[in-house]
Formats: sequence, structure tokens, C-alpha cells
Amino acid sequence: MDEAAECGCPDAFQWDVREGCEVRQILDRIADKWSLLVIALLERRTMRFNELRREIDGISQRMLTVTLRHLERDGLVGRTVHPEVPPRVEYRLTALGCTLLEIIQSLVHWTELHQHQIAHAREKFDERTAREGRSA
Repeated sequence: MDEAAECGCPDAFQWDVREGCEVRQILDRIADKWSLLVIALLERRTMRFNELRREIDGISQRMLTVTLRHLERDGLVGRTVHPEVPPRVEYRLTALGCTLLEIIQSLVHWTELHQHQIAHAREKFDERTAREGRSA
């Protein structure tokens, strides 16, 4: 019996075998590091594009644009254009985005609780693979 079956988890790949599966597409989007950072930043307040760009180290203008468009398309982020010259555009989490934020916070909490166990497991793995002459 495999580990997933032992812990009572459903087959994680049941949705992966279907062509064009929306679940896989959505998971790919929300699990992306840029999406997670945008959602986390928008937790606190509405932000403008350049504010987001300054806060997210390493993101390019193009990648931020693509990420925001995808999150807006998925209904997780709302975009408001104010009729000014030049136009002022602001981004905020939608109600749906806020529900995802709760899940992300749970994942971060789990990571914080288990980071030492994971670090220890990595050290053991690296030591074992170094003895065996393999790379990780």
C-alpha cells in the first residue's frame, strides 16, 4: 500500500490524467511563487502596480503584469482603474481571493511549525546521498 493510501488521502493524480483539467490549471496558477506573493501582499491593503513591483524582489514588470492578469481572470484579484490622468490602477483581493489567503496562511503556519524537521530530513538525505556518491 502506498503512503497516500495509508494516510487516507485520495489519489492525488486522479485529476492529472484528464486532458485540459481545470483543477490542475488552477493549482498551477495559485501555487506559483509570484501569485502567492501577490496574494500575501494584497492581504493588507489595495496596492498599485509599482508598489507591488517594489515589494516583490526579483519580479520583472512583465511577470507581474502576467501574474496580475491571471489572478484577475481567475477572480482572485480585482482591478480598479480611476479616471485620472495618468490613470491610477489599483489591485485588491476579491472575496474569493480572501478565502485562498486563509489557505495560504495555513500552509505558511504548517511550514513554520515543521521547518526544523524538514531541515533535519534534508541534512540526513544530503549526508546519505553524499556517502552513496549521488547528488540530490
